[in-house]
Amino acid sequence: MARIVGVDIPTNKRLEIALTEVYGVGRQTALEVCKALGLDPGMKPRDLTEGQTAELAAHLTKAYTVEGDLRRQLAQDITRLRDIGCYRGLRHRRGLPVRGQRTRTNARCRKGARKTVAGKKSVKGMK
Repeated sequence: MARIVGVDIPTNKRLEIALTEVYGVGRQTALEVCKALGLDPGMKPRDLTEGQTAELAAHLTKAYTVEGDLRRQLAQDITRLRDIGCYRGLRHRRGLPVRGQRTRTNARCRKGARKTVAGKKSVKGMK
């Protein structure tokens, strides 16, 4: 397995697909990187030479924010929103959807499993 920016890249997939294993690199970025370095996006990572692998890693770290740096940056952005107390920060703090989705139904990913709330029993004849 080739190791790029601290991530093991699958060797049997196409290069453009294998590069998406790196956090912060999608299909479009992978194609841009391949084009910039003159690599065939259809080749397998196992066919890369040591020099090409090193060049690939260097280009990714220089031109893009990826892996640990990107994760750290996103965490800092969320922490900043929480600290200044803006609406988005409050939503993050409460574990609710941040981007305006409805919460009356759905939103189970953010809210977690349903918690059953005991309902009041209605007693017939009493008012």
